[in-house]
Order: sequence, then structure tokens, then C-alpha cells
Amino acid sequence: MSASLVRRGLELLEAPGRGGAPSGVCGGQHGSGAAGAARRRKRVPRPERNKATVKGRVVKSAIEEYHKKKPVNHLRENLQYMLKGRFVANKAITEQVLTQNRGRKSKDQPPKKVAKKKPEGTVFTEEDFRKFEREYFGRP
Repeated sequence: MSASLVRRGLELLEAPGRGGAPSGVCGGQHGSGAAGAARRRKRVPRPERNKATVKGRVVKSAIEEYHKKKPVNHLRENLQYMLKGRFVANKAITEQVLTQNRGRKSKDQPPKKVAKKKPEGTVFTEEDFRKFEREYFGRP
């Protein structure tokens, strides 16, 4: 923490009307020995001009800076944006993207699609079977 911030904090905590006398009024009290130097160091700083800061610069509050840089949660707006659009990509395009992003390892490969065998249908119809039955067994 800088000295100027400490001074400002002390100025805020100082009781009203308790400020030190202006310099030069009590000129004879402080001696030129070690005791006088200690008294001068103990003296409370007056709320004058802050010499440690650049001219025109305003000291910023740490709480205000924290609130400015506090992260903002955009989840609600993002969800509304994503749910608003009902655009569904073309299946061919999605397959192409998936194949491009797929690795070369066997665990990354999709399972092979087994072609379903169609049930083998008969070439003969019911009429052909009846005709064959009549001819072979001799029944009408």
C-alpha cells in the first residue's frame, strides 16, 4: 500500500476538529535535538495537498475497481440465443465434419455398419405350387 493511501485513510479516520495546528504557529515548542525530531515525526499530517500524487490524478477506490473487473455471467443470454435459432445443419455436412475431426486410431473409428440381408423371396407363386401339385400328385 502506498503512503498516500495510508495518509488518506488516516485523514478519513481522524475525528473532526482534532487536526493539528498549522505549521509555524507553534514554532518554539519543537527543539532542535532528538526529542524535537521525534515530536515532528509523531505529528499528524494535515489534510492539505497530497504531494505523492501526480497533479490531476484521482485515487481510485479498490472496491470500485473490483466491481468493474468482476466477471459477468452471460449464460442466460447465450441460452436464449442458442434456443432462439432452430437451424439444423445438413446431415451430409455434419458427417463430413465428423470424418475430418476423427482420429486415425481404431478407438476413434465408428463401428462398421453391417448390411442387413434381405429375406430371400421365392421365385414361385402360390399358383405355380398348385399347378405343380396337380401335375406331380395327380390331384385335381
